[in-house]
Amino acid sequence: MFDDSSGTVLDEIINARRTYRIFRPGVPPAVHIGGIIQAGLAAPFAAAAVGGKGHEYFRQFFVFPRGSRDLVIAGGLLMQKVHMMAEELEMQMKNNPSLRPKVEPFYCRLEMIRKAGVVPGVETAPYYIVVAERKGYPPVEQQSLAHCLENMWLKATSLNLGFQLVSVTGQMGPDPEFCRLLGIQPDVFELNGCAVGYYQEQLPPSIRPPAELVTRWME
Repeated sequence: MFDDSSGTVLDEIINARRTYRIFRPGVPPAVHIGGIIQAGLAAPFAAAAVGGKGHEYFRQFFVFPRGSRDLVIAGGLLMQKVHMMAEELEMQMKNNPSLRPKVEPFYCRLEMIRKAGVVPGVETAPYYIVVAERKGYPPVEQQSLAHCLENMWLKATSLNLGFQLVSVTGQMGPDPEFCRLLGIQPDVFELNGCAVGYYQEQLPPSIRPPAELVTRWME
């Protein structure tokens, strides 16, 4: 079905996959976004956990174009969540100083976002995409979302598009206002998200060790 050249192309795409945080103003065609979503639909999922849940498909996608009314609302709700998370971490570090070394790097990241006043990737990229995975048992929705987003990331890379995870989206599943915006019930889906657009400048491939240095063949 595939020849050696197919594997070579796939290797090139995998090695070229990078996180892009600066996007050009141009807007990718809708057909490219559709292809990225189709790649996400092809990702593995926890069939035993979500089977038999009715007629609605267990994985849903929501595309927010830059400048849209809904994106402004979503961005505001995400910023509220960032503020809340930062305040909760600040209180935890105050009450339990031993936590500081562990959580302070993440807290500093939240503080950077608060000072910037915008969640990276939201309103800074042509498209913000939210992916929803219906909850089941065992609770492996975020693992399924990771597979989905990786497929989307690789497809975006193959289209010469930049891709950035918007991980704070993962905190929004229980948020009533955010879920109302999407038209879903709170706490029924786990969420995650990404930003997609034309990257400002191509980044070099990331450096990884040779596989043999990190692999142990068991007897």
